[in-house]
Amino acid sequence: MYISITGLKPKGIIGFIKFWRLAIPSFTQAQSADGILFSQVKRMDGYQCTLSAWESRDHMLKYMRSGAHLTAMKSFHKIATGKTYGYESESIPSWPDAYQLLQENGKTH
Repeated sequence: MYISITGLKPKGIIGFIKFWRLAIPSFTQAQSADGILFSQVKRMDGYQCTLSAWESRDHMLKYMRSGAHLTAMKSFHKIATGKTYGYESESIPSWPDAYQLLQENGKTH
């Protein structure tokens, strides 16, 4: 299974509003995407975090490159900063473990 972790921090009040206008449809898309096994969001240390598990990396990439999520990615640098991290695993990490993995291994955007 493929685990995807993100932690994003909106830039200012305008970024915050735009972030949520894009994040909600992206999360809705993820919940019904082909290959999704688990998807949750949580605020941690000022970051809006997502933790998702997919049948495969290919399933996650198909979701990432389509629909509301693709629209959100195109606006990302204007509205937020943060990190992403993905890896293969046999289990879904706890939120504390996921956040630690993101901080230690995440790619900064």
